[in-house]
Amino acid sequence: MSTLIVLFMGCKDKGTNETAKAEDLGMTKERPNIIYIMADDLTTQAISAYGGIYSEIAPTPNIDRLANEGMLFQNVMCTNAICGPSRAAILTGDYSNLNGYYKNESGGKFDETKWTFPQEFQKNGYQTSLFGKWHLGSDPQGFDVFKYHNSAGQQGHYWDPIYNENGKDVKEKGYSTNLSTDFALDWLQKGRKQEEPFMMILQYKAPHRPWEPDTKYKDLWDDIEMPYPSTFNDDYKGRELTAGDTEMTMDYFSRRDMKLEEPEGLDRKEKLEWAFYGASSGEVVQPEGMSEEDGRKWRYQTYIKDYLACVKSVDDNIGRVLKYLDDNNLTENTVIVLTSDQGFYLGDHGFFDKRFIYEESLRMPFIMKYPGMIKSGSQNKDIITNIDFASTFLDIANIQSNHKTQGTSFKPLLDGTTPDDWQQAMYYHYYEFPYWHHVQPHYGIRTQRFTLAHFYYNIDVWELYDLEKDPEQLNNVYNDPQYASVITDLKGQLNGLKKKYGNDKSLEELREITNKDFGLIVDKEDDETSVRDILNK
Repeated sequence: MSTLIVLFMGCKDKGTNETAKAEDLGMTKERPNIIYIMADDLTTQAISAYGGIYSEIAPTPNIDRLANEGMLFQNVMCTNAICGPSRAAILTGDYSNLNGYYKNESGGKFDETKWTFPQEFQKNGYQTSLFGKWHLGSDPQGFDVFKYHNSAGQQGHYWDPIYNENGKDVKEKGYSTNLSTDFALDWLQKGRKQEEPFMMILQYKAPHRPWEPDTKYKDLWDDIEMPYPSTFNDDYKGRELTAGDTEMTMDYFSRRDMKLEEPEGLDRKEKLEWAFYGASSGEVVQPEGMSEEDGRKWRYQTYIKDYLACVKSVDDNIGRVLKYLDDNNLTENTVIVLTSDQGFYLGDHGFFDKRFIYEESLRMPFIMKYPGMIKSGSQNKDIITNIDFASTFLDIANIQSNHKTQGTSFKPLLDGTTPDDWQQAMYYHYYEFPYWHHVQPHYGIRTQRFTLAHFYYNIDVWELYDLEKDPEQLNNVYNDPQYASVITDLKGQLNGLKKKYGNDKSLEELREITNKDFGLIVDKEDDETSVRDILNK
């Protein structure tokens, strides 16, 4: 359901002149511009700066530029790995149990009376804007200007999308990733006062499902076979009731996901039923006569090529933003952050989607560029969470707020020095069940070495992973007597974090949150608001 960047100009004299010009305009280092870029469902495996099996086939040069000229973070993690709740945590600096936004499905609308960091920027003289995906139901607060996706339950469409432009729905022609950037650049060029600092949020729909590439990239990798993750054939041994009992494996892609051609003459309901066939148990989409294994690989190849093609457009458009900053002498005094609402599975463990405390969905890509503070090409491996973003952005902008968030500013980490008292563990909690994807609600703790999780809704299962010995998280060692003392220590730390963040509820109370219908995210029915009815037929 985010980015801050400052770009460095190599010529010293030019940089000096830019700084002088910025000071003349009242934009000093004490009040940097901020651009927060967040792609939806973007994951580290899809960014070449993080390495991985796609880095040479599908490089991301503009995102990599941010990493080369800024700091690449390895352990930024999501507190609830699903779109809306993550966005609410980022905006408020608080966990779901405090900000009130627990889940997407039947999660209602985000409480617009809550404090959010854009309101603080606006109150302190920053020009503020939002473009792209919002997906929180209520009206955005703290923005002078906004234009967000307002169709398909605010998920938005890739092509010819409807945007809510300052309260009025407007249908635009074109591809959404390009359009959202168009709006952002137009505001930077014409819609703001050039002499005042700005804080802009640019949030792409891509690469969210249904992974529809721009026309120029539609057939980009048709002639090659993409590599398979090492855990693609995970058999879920020792995790049968958790990872082994989901609806997010390669068997759950729909006809729409696979880009099959829709028959003519279908009415509205028939169109939905046809398009989403495959998303329910027992409905497998593949060409006739294809074997089970070949069908699984065929679905993966279709999915991964479309997903990475969507990422390519995101990377292209980040390049457009960077060029604008370079061309308009804004590079030196602009902070840029590139991130996602959580991670995502690209065939890892045989999955797509997110939700689990497992690494691929827990870890968020996060890159920050700010030459005045961050050394080019630096990395950070400290544990940071998405509730830490808000206080950090305010800290960087030297904005003092009377509001206290649960998160902590990680500005002290940006010069490469980690304070002795920095957090060594993070608390995670996922609530939504059974829609979508049938992932059991669970909470847990992630330290530098271990992941401990408790799955509690209609099962009672604990899992422990030793990330040093088992980075792919294939071996649940919870019942291994060698880890007895480790488990005791981790459970003690976990209970401490639950109390710290005010979420030490009973299991019965937690199940009530999962069961509770908080309402719909939108009040009007559109062409996808009844998809759950189709899946629940």
